[in-house]
Amino acid sequence: MIVWINGAHGAGKTTTSALVQQLIPDSRVFDAEKVGETLMDITPGLPETDNFQHWPPWRPLVVDTARRVLEYTGGTLVIPMTVLVEQYWREISAGLAHHAIPVRHFVLHADQDTLRGRIAGEHPVPSPFRLKYLEPYAEAARTWLHDAAEVIDTTHRTPAQAALQIAEAVKNP
Repeated sequence: MIVWINGAHGAGKTTTSALVQQLIPDSRVFDAEKVGETLMDITPGLPETDNFQHWPPWRPLVVDTARRVLEYTGGTLVIPMTVLVEQYWREISAGLAHHAIPVRHFVLHADQDTLRGRIAGEHPVPSPFRLKYLEPYAEAARTWLHDAAEVIDTTHRTPAQAALQIAEAVKNP
């Protein structure tokens, strides 16, 4: 099984995923961003983009990596990864379904002011990359993302509370 934790930067995906992993027996965290970092290391580089998710190889490589890890280890993979392009999510979820891998898709949501505050608090200078994706997150949430996942509002919820809610949902489908 895969527990995919989606949401805007600053929603708490990384922290929550580590806590979810502790609550679900025989689970591991798989950071799909590392697949993107591997693609970014190819020299000469792949065509210029502002986000490795736009490279067509990233999505099937995430699917194949997750599939192979699950074949090797069994259990559950917890994947904290923002995916805001509906077509990309469809490719990933269809790829996982093709391999009969069940997916529980959660979105950690917080209002825009909360997200901006969290992003600003992470580093002395807020990340322009993270801030740039706040509006695309809001648009995805309005148009498809919240319909494609179980939404957990983290505006007034700690990562531990969100993790417990996810773990309970996974244990009691």
